[in-house]
Amino acid sequence: MVAQPGTTGLDTDAFLIEREFTAIFDRHYRNIYAYVARRLGPDLAEDVASETFLIAFDRRHSYDPARGDARPWLYGIASNLVARHVRAESRRYRAMARAGAHELGGLEHDDAVAGRLDAAAVRGKLAKALARLPEPVRAVLLLVAWAGLNQQEAAVALGIPAGTARSRLHRARQEMRQALGADIEVDE
Repeated sequence: MVAQPGTTGLDTDAFLIEREFTAIFDRHYRNIYAYVARRLGPDLAEDVASETFLIAFDRRHSYDPARGDARPWLYGIASNLVARHVRAESRRYRAMARAGAHELGGLEHDDAVAGRLDAAAVRGKLAKALARLPEPVRAVLLLVAWAGLNQQEAAVALGIPAGTARSRLHRARQEMRQALGADIEVDE
């Protein structure tokens, strides 16, 4: 059993999955909810996050305790559920891209207005680029960017080889660079 930083053997995710699942829910629900909300919006987030933990609870006996950290496992379940909603997500990104500058209004200070215009333009470009990405590529990018997983954890979460996750993340970052312009740096 691999202990997470700052945990003892009795409070690792693997131990808790085997003995006290409510602690896993308490430890990870907010992060799973936040990730799903960013992917699908707050209307679906509670249902999908809750369903993630129902599925995890049903499958808790098949969890490999050698993994230690349950985050990739939980994000994998959540990502599979999100994939079911991918058409709605794509529509949401297209709507965000169209909204762009329409959300501006009521600001009086020139610098604030300019800043909001810049942010709206970038958000629109980003949303359009996200909508163009195939779901498998978008899933890796958003697990890394929004859920805070590393490439290896994203690969585990999605059940794909690490090299596949790496190439998908590279492709997604190239698309983001292209969409946002060469002068904007995207972390590697």
